[in-house]
Amino acid sequence: MDIHIMEALGKAKVVVKNGKVVEVGEPLIKYCPLFDKHRNIRELNKETIKKNIEFRIKDFGLFTENRVVESKECIVKFGTSEIFMTALDRRILDAVVIVSDCAGTVITNNPYLVQGLCGRISGIVKTTPIPKVIEKIENAGGTILDKNTGEIDQYRGVKLALELGYKRIGVSISNLKDAERIKKLENKDLSIITFGVHTTGYNSSEVRKYLKYLDIITCCASKGVLEAVKGHIMVQMGKSIPIFALSKRGKELLLERAKEIDEPLLIDFPKNLPSINKNFHI
Repeated sequence: MDIHIMEALGKAKVVVKNGKVVEVGEPLIKYCPLFDKHRNIRELNKETIKKNIEFRIKDFGLFTENRVVESKECIVKFGTSEIFMTALDRRILDAVVIVSDCAGTVITNNPYLVQGLCGRISGIVKTTPIPKVIEKIENAGGTILDKNTGEIDQYRGVKLALELGYKRIGVSISNLKDAERIKKLENKDLSIITFGVHTTGYNSSEVRKYLKYLDIITCCASKGVLEAVKGHIMVQMGKSIPIFALSKRGKELLLERAKEIDEPLLIDFPKNLPSINKNFHI
């Protein structure tokens, strides 16, 4: 039996066993503008969350051996996977350390593997390795931290990326404590971009403690992030679910991603950031 646990759609706990959704917890929030816009979900509750996860299982094989691992399709303009995909494609980064269902921590330099594995998932808490998916990931240029356990450990993933010879590395971090340990691996020859993700529910004191170790952070539905990043933002992308660059290297990644957007862009110089839409929900 394989078991997978993800926090999704308002950070609700979702448990999947053998490709079936067996448990859905209560979300921390009831509305998300992203899912309203793209999936017409007006309220996050157990029923709508279950249906969405079932759609993902059917549509691209989430948590199953039918998992699609490579993609060029961008669900959102400025998601973590989209930003990392562009950074790899433009050779700003040599490799990224990400988390995928059916595999755990993954290291890759393939931009389309990043988008395929991460474009339509959120916080993976636990996963069971599925051999057929791992084979597809490896054939696409991915290295799995532990094929036997599906371990999720971004610190160890970065260390493995360094052992593989990568010098410019991006890493997604859902546990902000990891950012400090990971940043301490940097030296004059090694650059590590830390990307804080899945931040719904964080309070401002938690975020402030690790802010100096983060290059980019998503806001999700976190009033704590909004409060903590004031005075530290170099670039903000989006106003409904904003992403903030907190360093020059983070700024470079967001601006490179902006070059990929075909739609018109508004460049402004507000005196005070963050700036959010009235439909921002916490």
